[in-house]
Amino acid sequence: MSNWPDELCVDPEVEAAARAALESTCATMRLSDAETAALVPAVLGLASWLLKDLSKPAVIGLAGSQGSGKSTIAELLEVAFVQARGMRVARLSIDDFYLTHAEREVLGNEVHPLLRTRGVAGTHDMELMGAVIDGLVRGETVRTPRFDKAVDDREPEPETIPGPVDLVIVEGWCVGARPEPEAGLVDPINDLEAQEDENGQWRRHVNERLSDADYRQVFDGFSRFVFLQVPGMDSVFNWRLRQEEMLRARAGDKSGVMDAAGVRRFIMHYERITRNMLAELPDVADVVLRMNESHEIESASVKTR
Repeated sequence: MSNWPDELCVDPEVEAAARAALESTCATMRLSDAETAALVPAVLGLASWLLKDLSKPAVIGLAGSQGSGKSTIAELLEVAFVQARGMRVARLSIDDFYLTHAEREVLGNEVHPLLRTRGVAGTHDMELMGAVIDGLVRGETVRTPRFDKAVDDREPEPETIPGPVDLVIVEGWCVGARPEPEAGLVDPINDLEAQEDENGQWRRHVNERLSDADYRQVFDGFSRFVFLQVPGMDSVFNWRLRQEEMLRARAGDKSGVMDAAGVRRFIMHYERITRNMLAELPDVADVVLRMNESHEIESASVKTR
């Protein structure tokens, strides 16, 4: 791996304790040998760095666009922390804090129809997410929602996370996103905005929500923040389309499986925030993992504290 900073070199003790478990987890995820060989050293290096001076309890933010592999890396980091230090880890996805289908219907009727589609700022219950994180940091046992994307709604019963924990990992595509200047909202950036948000009401609402205290409390409160930097929107489309093709191979041509046109429209909802994250977060994140078109982490950088 080229351009790998010294700060992210693998601690031999961490490697000895965690490598076998990480490789086993990759096998369970059905990653190829090549994917495992590329991913495990990167995770070991990142875990080694994170373990150096984290005080307990700590909250780690992990962001990356759709299809970037953030959920995979979050799970592997949890395995590394457990194996290397016996840590108690809670892993949260911002996706689980989507508003219910009924709540988004209300937003769609009262604010803008595009808010019926989950994903952008304003479609999460960030007050609840902040309360769950705060409870975990205080050592409490908490109940957290889980979201079922197959039915586009929360599961009937929340999950219980027993406390106390040593570490909370918060992952999600828009984690850490920041609002953009008002001037940047004037012109649409894709067909979805041009045709379905002609007056800019939806994008202004989404941008304003990113400034609100409930989002900022979570996004600005991380002990460490890791950003997966993808090459661009073409990669997001290709990787997201590949996910749909894999789903079609398993489930057949069900109504929920998107074709290329469906995927392209889908990611247009997230394009504005994604582009702004790619422009801004490399200067904000503590660690930036840069991915190439082949979906491999090819380089990294660590911000000097």
